Amino acid sequence: MKTQYLLSILCSSALSIGSLAHAQTPANYPNKPVKMVVGFAPGGAADYVARNISDAMGKSLGQSIIVENKAGAGSSIAAEAVSKATPDGYTILIASPSSISVNPALNAKLGYTPKDLFPVTKITTSPLVVAANPNAGLNSLTELVAKAKKAPGTINYATSGNGSAPHLGAALFAQIAGIEMTHIPFRGGAPAVQSVVAGDTQVTFGTPPSVLPMIQAGRLKGLGVSTKERSGLVPGIPGSAEAGFPDYAIEFWYGIFLPNGTPPAVVKKIFDAAQFAMAQPSVKAALAREGTDVDVSKSPEQFASFLNEDSKFWVKLVKSAGVKLD
Repeated sequence: MKTQYLLSILCSSALSIGSLAHAQTPANYPNKPVKMVVGFAPGGAADYVARNISDAMGKSLGQSIIVENKAGAGSSIAAEAVSKATPDGYTILIASPSSISVNPALNAKLGYTPKDLFPVTKITTSPLVVAANPNAGLNSLTELVAKAKKAPGTINYATSGNGSAPHLGAALFAQIAGIEMTHIPFRGGAPAVQSVVAGDTQVTFGTPPSVLPMIQAGRLKGLGVSTKERSGLVPGIPGSAEAGFPDYAIEFWYGIFLPNGTPPAVVKKIFDAAQFAMAQPSVKAALAREGTDVDVSKSPEQFASFLNEDSKFWVKLVKSAGVKLD
């Protein structure tokens, strides 16, 4: 991600935050339903997060929020659609590092740039979960690595798409472990997981909401999580250090973005609605059940500052892992 984009976001955020205290919320916003766009197929982590916060955010705003899935191109289709939407607060994007850092690093010809999206707040963080088909003969990350070294490229792993956080997480693991696996991208976490359950692929690096239900049902075998220590969000599955790979550590997040140019007063209403939603015990409990932690920003400015540092990690990973467009 280019430095000038990050600086422009920080400056834009700072100006907006300075205005928020004095701006009056438009009396007519919102006077119709708000659309929340998700860049992945239904059933995956982004979709799960969106559907669990939409009702509470809508309650705060006094209007319903309709979740719309625009899957494809590693979430770029959704990000581009929102970046070109009218900046009036009626189109919201739920985005991850894929849309904001990874895709721009992979493709200079995107139909949008990150500066076209205004960062409102981070809302969640989660580890990745490595899981295998129970019939694949894999019971640990050590066994996965041993099998991959014995027959390079023969293990197929499924993710929610090329350039997605799970894809980058898998690439980082392969880099650290010194193995070669074959990436099979899908249009979301749910279809990726289903391919492993069906035995079409052997392994997935997935988000907890996509993977945990299948692990709990015995249809997948959890091999490890991408945090060094065990995560209370993903019980019973070893952390990377315990599994023998202490250098492997990666987490991903979801956040709320708006088309750049959205009025500060509207930004504040959406920021406040997100804060309200993420503070609800029912929302926290629902997300925790699926391995997702509530993690909200104190302000849009803080979120922009976080993105400034976080993007460096993802862009470096894209380059070091040699991730390319399909």
